[in-house]
Amino acid sequence: MRQPVIFIGMHRSGTSMLGRLLEDLGLFAGTLKDENNEAIFFQEINAWLLSQCGGRWDEPSAIRYLWQHEQGLPWIEDYIRTLLASPRSVRFLGMRRMLQGGINGLDTAWGWKDPRNTFTLPMWLRIFPEAKVISIERHGVDVAQSLRVREREMLRQASEKFTRLRRIAFVRLKGGGFVESPRCTELAGGFSLWQEYVTQARWMLAQLPPERALALRYEDVLDDPRRYLRQSADFCGLEVSDKRLEEVVGGIRADRANSYMSDSELGHFANGHRAELGEFGYSA
Repeated sequence: MRQPVIFIGMHRSGTSMLGRLLEDLGLFAGTLKDENNEAIFFQEINAWLLSQCGGRWDEPSAIRYLWQHEQGLPWIEDYIRTLLASPRSVRFLGMRRMLQGGINGLDTAWGWKDPRNTFTLPMWLRIFPEAKVISIERHGVDVAQSLRVREREMLRQASEKFTRLRRIAFVRLKGGGFVESPRCTELAGGFSLWQEYVTQARWMLAQLPPERALALRYEDVLDDPRRYLRQSADFCGLEVSDKRLEEVVGGIRADRANSYMSDSELGHFANGHRAELGEFGYSA
């Protein structure tokens, strides 16, 4: 079995962009995916892992208690290995790949993207001990703003749907709430979550040998996409021609970097958090 490439990094930091670009270059990243290009099969396992300690994507730190549970970890690992080898993996592999040997039979470059990998990675490294890991970061204020915009849009959609269906709302409880992440409805909450993810991602990369760890910045990728996409493709073991690389990078929008600088509210927030940004090597 070829070992996977596992993508880590904070939500809204460019993981979807990088995953799609590498997929266009030949990386197999799953058959059934959501709107963020995340393989639902691995996404559900990550959500389950976090739930074992009362955590979720926007409150992930409690998983540290799970890694201390020496009696439970072997059973959790066994359960996940069972899922990987089960017919359920068709949701990731598709029927053809599953019939050709399943995940253990994959002989091409493959992996999956899910920001929650940042915190569940210790378990994945137990299962795939030679996996490679790509981490991508983005300026914390841009991340916090992107999360806030998404929360506002989700609230708008949920409230409009409830208004439209109010008369039959009693039939069953809502599958989701009006707010996905109360923490991320304000810049401060999203920014503090960014700090948690970046701290964890950097710590995880530091545990790996250099040939199995690749750290990228969203702003750098947008500024010089050919260089960093070539580096990423080589890291994943993809053979990509210069012509194909040019075709793939053609749609990248460099103007999406450092969006906070053109917004007075975001600029003020950045200045107010200059010290925290500086700790991670970012300017205000």
